[in-house]
Amino acid sequence: MSAATAEAACSVKRIAELPVTMHGMSPMVPAEINGTKVNFVLDSGAFFSIISIARAKELKLPLNPTAFNFRLEGVGGDAESYITTVKTFTLAETPLPNIPFLVASATGGDSAGLLGQNVLGLGDVEYDLPHGAVRLYKPEGCGGFAMAYWAKDRHYSEISIRPPEERNRHTLGEVFINGKRVIATFDTGAYSSVLSRSAAARAGIDVKAPNVTAIGTAGGVGGRRVQAWIAPVESFKIGDEEIRNTKLKVADLAIDTDMLLGADFFIAHRVYVSNSQRKLYFTYEGGPVFNLKSEAFERQADDSLKPTTVAPKNDEEPKDADAYARRGAARQTRQDLDGALADLDRAVELAPPEARYYLLRARVHAAKHQAFLAMADLDQALKLKPDDVETLLERSAYKLGGADPIGALVDLDAAAKAAPKESDFQLQIGGLYSRLEKFDRAVSAFDQWLAVHDDDAHAATALNGRCWARAQLGQGLDRALGDCNRAIAREPKMSVFLDSRGLVQLRRGDNAAAIADYDAALALKPKIGWSLLGRGLAKLRTGRSIEAKADIDAALTINPQLKDQALKRGIAKPGEL
Repeated sequence: MSAATAEAACSVKRIAELPVTMHGMSPMVPAEINGTKVNFVLDSGAFFSIISIARAKELKLPLNPTAFNFRLEGVGGDAESYITTVKTFTLAETPLPNIPFLVASATGGDSAGLLGQNVLGLGDVEYDLPHGAVRLYKPEGCGGFAMAYWAKDRHYSEISIRPPEERNRHTLGEVFINGKRVIATFDTGAYSSVLSRSAAARAGIDVKAPNVTAIGTAGGVGGRRVQAWIAPVESFKIGDEEIRNTKLKVADLAIDTDMLLGADFFIAHRVYVSNSQRKLYFTYEGGPVFNLKSEAFERQADDSLKPTTVAPKNDEEPKDADAYARRGAARQTRQDLDGALADLDRAVELAPPEARYYLLRARVHAAKHQAFLAMADLDQALKLKPDDVETLLERSAYKLGGADPIGALVDLDAAAKAAPKESDFQLQIGGLYSRLEKFDRAVSAFDQWLAVHDDDAHAATALNGRCWARAQLGQGLDRALGDCNRAIAREPKMSVFLDSRGLVQLRRGDNAAAIADYDAALALKPKIGWSLLGRGLAKLRTGRSIEAKADIDAALTINPQLKDQALKRGIAKPGEL
């Protein structure tokens, strides 16, 4: 701590330092469950730590009912939950015996789950995502001291936070949108900051206004997805930090606060939550403040903000390879690709046998459009760790994008063999098999994923993927129709879901239903090649030959390969195209 806070009146004991590696907008913390290495999403918005149902089954953890059939609430509604006890949970190299966890779906990609407030709220907590760390502290006698010890002679901001409640242990504080007070939850588990539609309305933001852009849906815990928009905001103010003329995500949130300040806010700031003082201290560290195509900001002398992507200078330098790698991943998330590459070069130099550093560096090379270097790093990562599912999937996708479908399939088959059947990777595996036209394998992967993720926010995507794969095969069409119906019930305005059901109806010979679905899909997105082709075939089979020719010609103009694909799979008959 600083010299002031080191005085006898104030003592601060560091309980633990947790290493954090950013994966996109997800802050990941390593841990062990009964000796098995796993990653958790650092989620200050979770009131309790959670293990995903899929990972609990994979690790053979007991699933016990919760009291009163408790259901876990989130952005996407609620989800069934259980409780389990981990005999040995290892965090920051410290084994902790008999630790309870909730068990639920939709807990952050292929992580084991979420690390929540029952851990993060033990004392004070410092979220230093820009440097790849979270630190837990136990202060004593520090009521009169500012806890932003790292700021030194730099400006820092502070706000008051609400005292925790028995059922709400989240970090809550006031921010101002267009001058209107809203209550924000500081939520590292949210990919991006988001304002509730009701709070947006209070701030004078109308989601139906012409300058607001609909961006589809968003989801979290619970299978339901909610409508979302990007809206211009005249002013976002927290403490004495103000961002003017920016943009924010707005959504129909089912939460008990007005806003989530997500990982995008945290990756641009260093934040100290003083639960003991009921205050939050923060400094701007560089990069975009919100995860949108908006400006990044840094403080000027007059306390306004100006666009920049340059972080303030910081005297702290990483002490080892892993710290360089974590800072490199954070810099990539902040869109500082040159800084990220320099850090990851240093990590590889210090620890060349560590496969993970090559994977992280490959992502930076890919972001810089350095395809050869990205592939070289993926190759080296797999040379060091041949059965790593994440790296195999990334190289498969990279080869597919680089017109190497044979190589992509080899990697994908290896990933499918190595991935546990309950793994969240099965969703990605199913999607890649579909892209490679291996639809029978895609159905199998979607089967395995849906068996344990029915409440997941991505369940509609998986249902549609399985529907589409079966429709392409022309097999199991009644089951395919059921999948598409369930997907559309969850997200009625997804053009690709309607397109998939249109193909199922075309395969089943219900041309009128096919035309209706294709009409609805094309009304949402007018240039879907498969929808135009399918509608053209349905019209042709109902005697509307002139309209059919117009649709088919338009489809083949968009994608000439559709003709061969439709004939090869028996979707079109010889002579129809």
